[in-house]
Amino acid sequence: MKRRAVLTSLTAAAAALSLPVGAKSALPPVQVFKDPNCGCCGAWVEHMKSAGFSVTVTEVDDTSVARKKYGLPERFGSCHTAVVGGYVVEGHVPANDVKKLLVMKPVAIGLTVLGMPVGSPGMEIGSRKDPYQVLLVAKDGRERVFATYN
Repeated sequence: MKRRAVLTSLTAAAAALSLPVGAKSALPPVQVFKDPNCGCCGAWVEHMKSAGFSVTVTEVDDTSVARKKYGLPERFGSCHTAVVGGYVVEGHVPANDVKKLLVMKPVAIGLTVLGMPVGSPGMEIGSRKDPYQVLLVAKDGRERVFATYN
């Protein structure tokens, strides 16, 4: 059974990564809620745009309101909250992982990257890359590792 899950994930990832950069019609729009003074959030928005997503930004004083509205438990909160294809994307999640999520269509709330790890999209500082994980948050609030970056 585990082999089937791995093969399914690999197939979904290959399909997601093969989407053309200019294929905006194939990708659902992204709505981002962010603090107006946060530069790293703006850099993440640019990362998503360069990956082919159409992004609309709503500047808010408190991103926890968006998390609550879309059902993401506060313990997964980060510096910005996005909604895409019915999923919540919290923090500095790589665009390719968002594409993979959209292809796989798991029953879940969405993806999150805890904290603001250096080297994640929008948090680039030279060549430094700290390890981090992208978590898939299930509807019951439990999480599992979706992707790992070393």
